Amino acid sequence: MKLTYTPSPKPESVSSQDWDDWTWQLRHSLKSEKDFSTYFDLAESERKVFATSENAKEVFNIRTTPYYASLASKTIVNDPIRRILVPHEKELFDPKQAMLDPLGERKSKNNPVPRIIHRYSDRVLFLITDICSVYCRYCTRKHFTGSDQAFIKNSEYENAIEYIRKTTGLREVILSGGDPLTISDGQLERVLIDLRAIDHVEIIRIGTRMPVVAPMRVTDNLVKIIKKAKPVFLMTHFNHPRELTSEAAEAVERFVDNGIPVMNQMVLLNGVNNHPAIVQALSRRLLYLRAKPYYMFQCDPSIGTDYLRTTIEDSLQIQKELWGHLSGLAMPNLAVDIPDGGGKTYYTPDFETSSSLEKRSYIGWDGVEADYVNPEASHIVKPLDYELYLDEWESLKAAKK
Repeated sequence: MKLTYTPSPKPESVSSQDWDDWTWQLRHSLKSEKDFSTYFDLAESERKVFATSENAKEVFNIRTTPYYASLASKTIVNDPIRRILVPHEKELFDPKQAMLDPLGERKSKNNPVPRIIHRYSDRVLFLITDICSVYCRYCTRKHFTGSDQAFIKNSEYENAIEYIRKTTGLREVILSGGDPLTISDGQLERVLIDLRAIDHVEIIRIGTRMPVVAPMRVTDNLVKIIKKAKPVFLMTHFNHPRELTSEAAEAVERFVDNGIPVMNQMVLLNGVNNHPAIVQALSRRLLYLRAKPYYMFQCDPSIGTDYLRTTIEDSLQIQKELWGHLSGLAMPNLAVDIPDGGGKTYYTPDFETSSSLEKRSYIGWDGVEADYVNPEASHIVKPLDYELYLDEWESLKAAKK
């Protein structure tokens, strides 16, 4: 089966020159009920949120690019892409669980200085902007995203860089926000140059949805800037195969062709992608572009997301059905962020039927039954040269106490 990628349906009223300009896309973002009405036949259940958002702080910011709006159905309220970007009155319903900060990022132990989230020993999240080009309705960082509408203040930036510089156990910095690729090339280049001047920073990640919602952002100059700071990993957020237009595919391949690895982090969303047929279609199309399906996240219980969340049982069933039918290269890791800052936990299908110190018994995805028998415990020895790497290991563990 040859995989194909379809161009976005550009409105006739917009020139190709404008449509293909990412700054035009941001300048012409849809923000109001009037704006959205030019692309959608809004239902009353959607209009209610716009009416409420003018006066109520509990409604999350509303914004999308014209490009991304063009991928959604004009008339069908439950269209998967539309559910991601158009607000719905269900955001205002009493939730079973709703947290302003579901990842516990604002806790002092995880937030040592403004704009730095240090939850894991060897890496930090660096929030360089609060701006996104699209405010996804399932956003986990609603307490921060869109709050100031600006690039990080210079004083906060310098303090954050200093924290990274003095915390010598760090090995990785993840640029996030907001969306780091909404800032200018010059601003991004400054950040990358400053991080590359810190010897102990080995890996930089950029978490972005711009290849999904405004793929024209991925210009030759942007790629050149990122390539110079290698190794940099590009973490995309495609959630549905329809988001992989020919423009998005070209953006992904532009990164990969220039030695910038692309990893995808999808979120399982009710009525959007919570079916194995959708997940496999997305994963295979990403892999064909040489982008690795990395995570399949359970939707976090942030405010207004109850109607978009799946049950963990539903998510596990999707993963189990994919197992054995989908290449390991195309299989994303199912993960749940433990609420209130507990970090990630991973789920895998449970094929184990019994266990003891001597052996474990399994039934495989295709029904094959077998035992794994352990070797004698007395035969287990440490690698001869492990001490060569012990200081490195201890330094890593000590980066956050």
